[in-house]
Amino acid sequence: MSDQFMKSINLFIDKANADIETVVRKTSIQIIARLVDMSPVGNPDIWKSKYSPPGYTGGRFKGNWQVSFDTPADGEVDNIDKAGNITKSQGNVVIEQFKIGMNAIYFTNNVPYAYRLEMGHSKQAPSGMVAVTAEEFSQFFNSAVSETKS
Repeated sequence: MSDQFMKSINLFIDKANADIETVVRKTSIQIIARLVDMSPVGNPDIWKSKYSPPGYTGGRFKGNWQVSFDTPADGEVDNIDKAGNITKSQGNVVIEQFKIGMNAIYFTNNVPYAYRLEMGHSKQAPSGMVAVTAEEFSQFFNSAVSETKS
């Protein structure tokens, strides 16, 4: 009888852990999608100076969002992604590896002008990306919990 009881307890714990991991993953996928989707893409037509270097293509900032566990990502990635689909897919691949026991999930953008963009330097994202996404976190979390329960 005690073996069966312990098996039941272990099944309950395994299910709870799986649910926690699912909620964290779903929430994180929404976060990276929001950060990337809100990220401005350089467009010389709307710049004050109208100057852009020869061969310039916007999308470097959007393509530099990185997801990592326990420590923030270092450096930049060589990824120009105007639409953001590649960046979101790469982030989702990392997020799917989340397991209980990991201490933190970092969403990092290390381009030198990231702080200026977050502070509203671009008309495309006048309120930044991180601050807005942080305000929406509870919505993402509650949505993930509801989806996981059903």
